[in-house]
Amino acid sequence: MTTTISDDKLSAIPMNNVSLTNEEILRYSRHLIMPEVGMDGQLKLKAAKVLCIGTGGLGSPLAMYLAAAGVGTIGLVDFDVVDFTNLQRQIIHFTSDVGRPKLESAAEKLAQINPFVEVRKFETRLTSENALEIFKDFDIIVDGTDNFPTRYLVNDACVISGKPNVYGSIFRFEGQASVFATKDGPCYRCLYPEPPPPGLVPSCAEGGVLGILPGLVGIIQATEAIKLILGSGDSLVGRLLLVDALGMKFRELKLRKNPECPVCGEHPTISELIDYNEFCGIRGEESQNGMTQNLPEISAEELKKKLDAKEDIFVLDVREPHEYQICNIGGHLIPLGDLPKRVNELDTSKTIVAHCRSGVRSGKAVDFLRQAGFTKVQNLTGGILAWADKVDPKMPKY
Repeated sequence: MTTTISDDKLSAIPMNNVSLTNEEILRYSRHLIMPEVGMDGQLKLKAAKVLCIGTGGLGSPLAMYLAAAGVGTIGLVDFDVVDFTNLQRQIIHFTSDVGRPKLESAAEKLAQINPFVEVRKFETRLTSENALEIFKDFDIIVDGTDNFPTRYLVNDACVISGKPNVYGSIFRFEGQASVFATKDGPCYRCLYPEPPPPGLVPSCAEGGVLGILPGLVGIIQATEAIKLILGSGDSLVGRLLLVDALGMKFRELKLRKNPECPVCGEHPTISELIDYNEFCGIRGEESQNGMTQNLPEISAEELKKKLDAKEDIFVLDVREPHEYQICNIGGHLIPLGDLPKRVNELDTSKTIVAHCRSGVRSGKAVDFLRQAGFTKVQNLTGGILAWADKVDPKMPKY
């Protein structure tokens, strides 16, 4: 049984004498002639305050459609800058924005889409210290993040502050969407009580993502946010929508509120925000990209000198074959997933330098090889991206 908005709706959004100008009436005319929206619904949209966590793949279409729909106040939380690799999917950012803060780029585009929308910018990383303070002035929180610590942080902050959490996630050709943390519905922890072990689920930077997919999922999130504001339709509360873009199939799983949930259950044990890096198994000695800093490493410049000096070094490339085709430094290709069954191809007496795209997967390979008895093994700091930056600027980056 699906959950209608009226079964689990928002607390009334203060209207505060909100009205529409003649120009706004013309702008929103296609909404106003729909009985499901009408003048009352458009006024609700104008009075609403929606916070978007992230202005990347999901946040781009999400914020753009919320602005176009006339959501009166849109908050943006981001601290990153626009990179060339973002442009394949983060449609709110243009080529001319590369190097600019994403927050500035996104706010500029939203103002061009709809000058009647107020954009509030929070140029900061969302943390346990600031989440509740940032959330307090908004009606709905939309999670466009791409890492587990922030997803659990957003969920718990939504439960504690009583704000709906419009959730979305993407990877390669697959996506998920739901609405968590409503009064009678489940929260993210009801679905995923514990995060996966660190490194088990690759990031989009490691595994890739179809550029159109975040547009598809982000628009679903925007639709759910607007339905919550309007108080009409069947929401994704109690349902997890699964998107398979490659097969163009949509499935859904029924979700139930877990009475034993430590955050939203009958006897919650978590009443304040915790250290989510620690909860997700990301230790303090790990760098931001997840690579352990105490592994033996070698820089791209050092490796180049040793190779030029004809030192006997075995360069191990642990990327995938299709990545090797993009660019390579001539190393021996053994994908990380194949390493355990092909470890016999390696000589324990040789110095081995492992590398991948950025150093994360090769860090795992070095850790595995050390446990397997290899003593002369090093990780190429920064991976092949560092090689392109420091040694061979003509090498393509991806």
